Amino acid sequence: MNDCKTSESKKDYLEEGRGEPIVLLYGLFGSVNNFKPLIDHLKQSYRVIVPVFPFYEMGIGITIFSLTKFVDRLMNELDLEKFHLLGNSMGGHIALLYTLEHPERVASLILSGSSGLYECGMGDSFPRRGDYDYIKAKTEQTFFNPETATKELVDEIYATVNSRKALQILSLAKSTIHNNLEKELSKIKTQCCLIWGRNDCVTAPDVALKFNRSIPGSELYWIDQCGHVPMLERPTAFNTILDGFLQPVTANQFQKQIS
Repeated sequence: MNDCKTSESKKDYLEEGRGEPIVLLYGLFGSVNNFKPLIDHLKQSYRVIVPVFPFYEMGIGITIFSLTKFVDRLMNELDLEKFHLLGNSMGGHIALLYTLEHPERVASLILSGSSGLYECGMGDSFPRRGDYDYIKAKTEQTFFNPETATKELVDEIYATVNSRKALQILSLAKSTIHNNLEKELSKIKTQCCLIWGRNDCVTAPDVALKFNRSIPGSELYWIDQCGHVPMLERPTAFNTILDGFLQPVTANQFQKQIS
């Protein structure tokens, strides 16, 4: 899975498969790798696009809003008029902001462990950032099964926290925490699916319930024995729920086009 491309403005993204476009947005400490099982599944039927967030290029002034604008520029460059939008953690927050700003372009919205209300993550600072065991423990807490936090994943997060990208992440984390969308969610009319780990300790189950109550017509699905990144920890269960949601949405969109 190395089909990483560069758009006209030199913003990287990964693209796999053909069909209706679906855009995947990862979280603050995530990467394209969080979506490996999901991409392998979706690319059989969809054109899968994963923006690679330009932390370095945006500098320490990076915010949740500048990343939303980055996604919008990339969608314009790729000439995507309408697409499904899926976000995990901070990626869900960006997906919400994008949907509020461009509802006509989002065919459906899928949120999993989304921020935008409140969360309990690594916080807005990096104490003991040079402590590998600390980062390992915090990463393991993201999942129900700590073995999901492979050495490769821990190494990736440890390298990120201890790189010059850390200042950008700190800036981004603060802007995410300070942006609460509770009063805006009722404006979302897009078909919305919430897929949540029953054991998510970052965005706890009551966050999912609040999203479900606040977004009109949203559908909430639980995955048992699962933490904050269901598409990585329980990919089969996640993909089954996602397929069940997307298939009728896709069929409905097709009917509207031919009617």
